[in-house]
Amino acid sequence: MLCWGNASYGQLGLGGIDEEIVLEPRKCEFFEGKRVRDVGCGRRHSVFLLEDGTVYTCGCNDLGQLGHDKGRKKPEQVVSLDAQNIVAVSCGESHTLALNDKGQVFAWGLGSDGQLGLSNIEDCLRVPRTVKSLSEVHITQVACGFWHSLALARGGQIFSWGQNKYGQLGLGMQGAGVSTPQVIQSLQGVPFAQISAGGAHSFGLTLSGAVFGWGRNKFGQLGLSDNDDRNFPALLKTLRSQRVVYICCGEDHTAALTKEGGVFTFGAGGYGQLGHNTTNHEVNPRKVFELMGNVVAQIACGRQHTLAFVPSSGKIESFGLGGNGQLGTRSTYNRISPAPVKGCWRAHTDPVPMDIEAEQSYCVKRIYAGGDQSFAPYALSQDDSPPLDVRITRPDGQIYTLSADVIQKWLNHGHGRLSPEITNEIDLVFSSASCINGSFLSGSSPDHYSTSSKCSGVDINTARLLFHRLIQPDYPQISQIIAASLEKHLLPRLSSSPPDIEALRLYLTLPECPLLNSPSNYTTLTIPFAKAIVSLKDTPIKVLGKFPDQSDHYILSQFCFFEVKRNLTSFQLHVFAQWPLLPHV
Repeated sequence: MLCWGNASYGQLGLGGIDEEIVLEPRKCEFFEGKRVRDVGCGRRHSVFLLEDGTVYTCGCNDLGQLGHDKGRKKPEQVVSLDAQNIVAVSCGESHTLALNDKGQVFAWGLGSDGQLGLSNIEDCLRVPRTVKSLSEVHITQVACGFWHSLALARGGQIFSWGQNKYGQLGLGMQGAGVSTPQVIQSLQGVPFAQISAGGAHSFGLTLSGAVFGWGRNKFGQLGLSDNDDRNFPALLKTLRSQRVVYICCGEDHTAALTKEGGVFTFGAGGYGQLGHNTTNHEVNPRKVFELMGNVVAQIACGRQHTLAFVPSSGKIESFGLGGNGQLGTRSTYNRISPAPVKGCWRAHTDPVPMDIEAEQSYCVKRIYAGGDQSFAPYALSQDDSPPLDVRITRPDGQIYTLSADVIQKWLNHGHGRLSPEITNEIDLVFSSASCINGSFLSGSSPDHYSTSSKCSGVDINTARLLFHRLIQPDYPQISQIIAASLEKHLLPRLSSSPPDIEALRLYLTLPECPLLNSPSNYTTLTIPFAKAIVSLKDTPIKVLGKFPDQSDHYILSQFCFFEVKRNLTSFQLHVFAQWPLLPHV
């Protein structure tokens, strides 16, 4: 792994070096021959996750943020996590979170604002402890702000906890911190792909590229055309059509990466961290035109600097604050537009040099930034896999959704007694509006990134085929679990005012489930579903009416059925008579 930037607390993991700042990428000998899976960067400490699930930390340890009592210059293993298979890590200013393969969250370090999610602890915790209040849900992503924390569950909920001075928890209030993880209720039903946290602001990115931001907005870091803080998540409408696939946050700035490999930045620009060849702040997302012509596959934000990785050349571009060497440009000057990080880089597609120079050329796999430090794990000689491209969805870290593969897995186990694991998976998906809304996404033109009031983003034909493959007389157990989950959990929780277009998709796809057509389920499923449609506010009803999807007639039939039961107007009776698919009760 290569590292550069502030080394004054040992946060680069280089051992007892004399320099306080490292001006260009340098090999971190400790990781030679090891495979790095994830890196988290705090203000003055760093955490490293290896492929084998072990965790190492280095840097400042005055508040217990390293999770051990060892020296701070060289990475040391967090031994108390040795029994865990850790899959992701994240750092706040002085606290650390780790996530294991079972979806459990571990926290340590500074907890004075509740950012550890643990009640009744002193100001700091020096040994990792499980966040027990999240033990009932399977967490799939964690993200740390300076003094707050976020978690995304496999069922689609976003949890927040910690400092809430600027509304960065998204819970509709400002002020006192929250020490127990809380669900952000106003985002229920939205299928999220990623969470990200900055100094005191937060973001959620949906599977189809909608961006929600909340918290501090003094410099425009929420991209909402003003400088007002937000206590509730707000949709960043200007990015809706840009096909955003990844978002990351600095202390007071934000960067977004699009499917096409373009970069937008907004927020504080005083050090050039927005890359617009100016030090102005930006309250609206603005494309980094200096990166045009390059297809960017990864971005990373430090406290006041930004990195962008271009796989075609293998090069890393950096801009922003450079005083601690964090730009890797061999100087401490700030850069207000992208500048190449120094080094002998090669693209994954380039032939490996056969001479002595091969030792000095690097094929970057991933970039990381945080605090005033930067890291870049590179390929080992025997590793021929391409660098990570965050524009390509990976299955790990995602919410659970229905697909042909998932359904086939369930059917393969469906003839005998279903295992608790399969039972829980089925219940999770069909209890969650987010999971259903994230399923059956259209990959054709227009694809689901074009979701709007005129395009639902789902493929109704796929939904019909998969539902009919799943609901079969040969697999009664599966049907029973689905029916119970819909009846007890999903339908009673549907909101009359869904937070986004993407939260309306289940009103198109669920009618394709044969269970809603079965007379035995009219009372428990069909009528409650019709009630949910009828109770929708005017705006979502109008949007549903505009969707040109094939199941519109079925939705309307459910609507009319319920209205007729309430003895409404003769006009509705007339409409009611026009729908051949109307359930005959």
